Amino acid sequence: MKYLFLTSCLILILSCQSSSFAQKTKEISKVWVSDNGNGTYTNPVLYADYSDPDAIRVGDDYYLTASSFNCIPGLPILHSRDLVNWELIGHALQKQPPFEVFAKVQHGGGVWAPCIRFHNGQFYIYYPDPDWGIYVVKSSNPAGLWSDPILVQSGKGLIDPSPLWDDNGKAYLVYALAGSRAGVKSVLMVSRMMEDGTKLQGNSVMVFDGHKDHPTVEGPKFYKRNGYYYILAPAGGVAPGWQIALRSKNVFGPYEVKKVIERGGTDINGPHQGAWVDTKTGEYWFLNFQDLGAYGRVLHLNPMKWVSDWPVIGTDEKGTGTGNPVRTFKKPNVGRSYPLTTPPESDEFNTSELGLQWQWHANYQMTWGYPSGNLGFFRLNCIPRPAEAVNLWNISNLLLQKFPAPEFTATAKLTFDARFDGEEVGLVVMGMDYGTISVIRNNSVLEVRSNYCKSADKAAKEEISGTQKLDNTTVYFSVHVGKGAECTFSFSQDGQNFTGIGHSFKAREGRWIGAKLGFYALRDGVINDAGSADIDWFRIEK
Repeated sequence: MKYLFLTSCLILILSCQSSSFAQKTKEISKVWVSDNGNGTYTNPVLYADYSDPDAIRVGDDYYLTASSFNCIPGLPILHSRDLVNWELIGHALQKQPPFEVFAKVQHGGGVWAPCIRFHNGQFYIYYPDPDWGIYVVKSSNPAGLWSDPILVQSGKGLIDPSPLWDDNGKAYLVYALAGSRAGVKSVLMVSRMMEDGTKLQGNSVMVFDGHKDHPTVEGPKFYKRNGYYYILAPAGGVAPGWQIALRSKNVFGPYEVKKVIERGGTDINGPHQGAWVDTKTGEYWFLNFQDLGAYGRVLHLNPMKWVSDWPVIGTDEKGTGTGNPVRTFKKPNVGRSYPLTTPPESDEFNTSELGLQWQWHANYQMTWGYPSGNLGFFRLNCIPRPAEAVNLWNISNLLLQKFPAPEFTATAKLTFDARFDGEEVGLVVMGMDYGTISVIRNNSVLEVRSNYCKSADKAAKEEISGTQKLDNTTVYFSVHVGKGAECTFSFSQDGQNFTGIGHSFKAREGRWIGAKLGFYALRDGVINDAGSADIDWFRIEK
């Protein structure tokens, strides 16, 4: 009874906290809102790169996390009351270990598919780093500070962990193997774990081999229902793949297997990896991602039902037991309606903190930049280009955020205090191909320049696609992202009249992440007082 009382109190506190989350939301997205306002929603519920999502319900509240790879802060924490309207409330990982490794950008490394759980009054997130092992972080408040990462199991190629605390208190962990690191893949492993969730015990057991019918099986999530142990996992590859369910009366199997959702005749590829959640009213739902190339892996919500103790995800009009993803559907019944909520996109830089949407490409270093509080701007310093850098691919001090919609315009106002030739500040659409619009000082004169780099990940050099002289130190940069991620840059010296510069280009994804948008500030060589740029505001609109 004491435990139930404490748990109830914690859920009440979290409920009050989550109500305040919604009250803090200042602006609704101008470019993508999934909630149609008529009791239905349209997928994706988040048109942004929340790859490998996992979610839980605690009382009336839903919490979701996703892969963050090399981007810091990592392990985003999103909150919702209805599974359609989501708010970004924080990050669980402020600095990524090993610190000396992630002091520099590590494309495709870092946090792969995480799993969030609530157990004994505490939140847990298990996440894999495919080069180092499986970690866990803990917190009593998902919007607050999380513990430093604890290495649960070291090893190369261990990915996609998901814990299960059984009815008798025993703990287990399911995970997969990454062929790129481990040399083997398409199998799922289960291991015993200490009850405090901090260390694996004994040998891991292979409980499923997907090589024959379900190749590249990965991303397992562990559940228990009606005496069955369930492992939900994607297979078949990210874009062409499907979702399977495994079930057994024994945690170590043998497991039966069934395909529970596939693309079918829809235009929604995948559907891939995600989380099963329920509502207090008795409904079941599945959150998963769809790979959209430059836009990243966007978040979808699909209805779920149980038939003969098997989950069926999506709509199953033919009664085959395998569903298909939905595009527009009735919103979950959570007992009441909640207001529109979307993650932040624009930033006026008027507070002592960056907007939660911003991430660096490596562990943050204070000299890269800092907020100015009531001064009303974010200061970016011109950091020396690494000697080995041939383009922006290996630059760590990139301040970026996700694409938020299929079409949008991003505009920023900044003032450049260039003290020496070779100093540059720019707006970048970053990926394996990228484009920039920047202001650079040459021969004591400022000029606006547009650059394009194709195959940046293969050490290609930038090409200048346009230059114009700049008369002022204050400039407005704009990029329009159109259908198919086609990008066009322009600039203005008065904030009213914009001039196009350079040629348009098609944005391209990064390594395991979508294209990202944001800022950089660089210089040639080391000096004791480099130039800087003050970003007044950044706005995303239609």
